[in-house]
Amino acid sequence: MSKEKKENENVAEEASAKEQEESSTESQTEETSSETQSSENSGTQSAETAAENAESAKQEKAETAEEKIARLEAEITDLKNQMLYKAAENDNWRKRMMQQKDEAVAYANASLLSDLLDSLDNFDRTVEAAKNATDPKAIADGVSMVNKSLVSMLENKYNLVGYGAVGDAFDPDIHEAIGMQQGDVKEEQLAAVYLKGYKLKDRVIRHAKVMVIKPAE
Repeated sequence: MSKEKKENENVAEEASAKEQEESSTESQTEETSSETQSSENSGTQSAETAAENAESAKQEKAETAEEKIARLEAEITDLKNQMLYKAAENDNWRKRMMQQKDEAVAYANASLLSDLLDSLDNFDRTVEAAKNATDPKAIADGVSMVNKSLVSMLENKYNLVGYGAVGDAFDPDIHEAIGMQQGDVKEEQLAAVYLKGYKLKDRVIRHAKVMVIKPAE
């Protein structure tokens, strides 16, 4: 082989190598550009997705707030209805209690009056018998019998007790002195009883009106 031909072959090889190198460089450049473009596109898509998610979350949050407001309004309405119901119920209860109290006051003496009817009937019979009676003692006995029956009923059933008798010690808490006189006594006592006193259990409902005799000075 001649020297000139060999040089030509070397030049051809160098040119071919250079072309391959340039081709490889261009390929790498294109790949880099493609990757950059892909990355940019991906970033853009991510930003858009994030924006869409944020908008969606915002809408969901707004809907949740509206739902919360609606629920609270419903609860307030329910509480108002409950309050109105309770107020009406309390008002009805108060009216019932007032009605029962009025009825209790109006008919508190019904039982007592019913028991007194027997005594009234006995008095009527005594009065009727007295019209044709010739013996005053018989009339007095009839009245005394009615009186004992009435007193017994009041004492046993209603705890109404009469008090005040001549010789009892004077007690200003239960006796009302309408006069006083001196006498041969060691302590104040009742000289006369003008009106008997009465107790309902332990409470005085009428003071006895009495004349009091006290020790001489």
